Amino acid sequence: MIIEIDQGSGFCFGVTRAISKAEEELTGGKTLYCLGDIVHNGQECNRLQQLGLKTIEHEEFDNLHDETVLLRAHGEPPHTYQVAQENNIEIVDATCPVVLHLQERIKREFDTDLDHNKQIVIFGKNGHAEVLGLVGQTNGTAIVIEKPEEVEKLDFNRDIYLYSQTTKSLDGFRLVVELIKQNIHPSATFQYYDTICRQVANRMPHIRDFASRHDVVLFVCGKKSSNGKALFEQCQQANPHSYMIDAASEIDTRWLDGYDSVGICGATSTPKWLMEECKVRIEQLLGCHK
Repeated sequence: MIIEIDQGSGFCFGVTRAISKAEEELTGGKTLYCLGDIVHNGQECNRLQQLGLKTIEHEEFDNLHDETVLLRAHGEPPHTYQVAQENNIEIVDATCPVVLHLQERIKREFDTDLDHNKQIVIFGKNGHAEVLGLVGQTNGTAIVIEKPEEVEKLDFNRDIYLYSQTTKSLDGFRLVVELIKQNIHPSATFQYYDTICRQVANRMPHIRDFASRHDVVLFVCGKKSSNGKALFEQCQQANPHSYMIDAASEIDTRWLDGYDSVGICGATSTPKWLMEECKVRIEQLLGCHK
């Protein structure tokens, strides 16, 4: 049995940076809170919890005083920083630089529109942490579109300025652009900005290629990961013998019966050590020798 771990899978730069910041703070021995799951992977969250990281939600954060809180790579709206200042909370800001730059662009777009005539539109997932941070730059006025068909909620007689959540698919974004172009009134302005992170977007074609090269694919991913769901769909399209698992204990040997190669890959929120664990588990189940 050939077992290959995809070297292109695993944490993106933003997640790696956030986890490094957390580990650095925790080695100092002080109490560190994280606003929301630091990464959408339960196994990695458990590992960091054992090191002392305490995950809290916004309601608890609002009542916290004189503590240190890490902001994860997804970013936060301005209100979070206001609360931190009022409550004397020290912020360890691990917002991904790509997300931070996007927040600044959207805030500038909003602030320069003095009459608020523009429709600032974000192609992204409603309620996603990154999207909440982006919408927060516009005092909650930005319009979120999850799917191309939702462009119908826009007013095509008014100016439209389109941005994208950094982890959305390029194909989906391009379709949204085309639909708006087809419907926008000649008197209205339409500007669009491809703000998708290429480190994430480039994984789509890569993972399709990786999945097609193996008999069976194990996609290791936390159940909460939006990026993981999108990448797993690509795996399934390229290889119907693809299975999503959250941990090595979920591997079923029946998936591997009669096959010669298995590929192990994952999302931008999947730690390398977890994929390694899955490889070791397969070797144990099949009695492979290193």
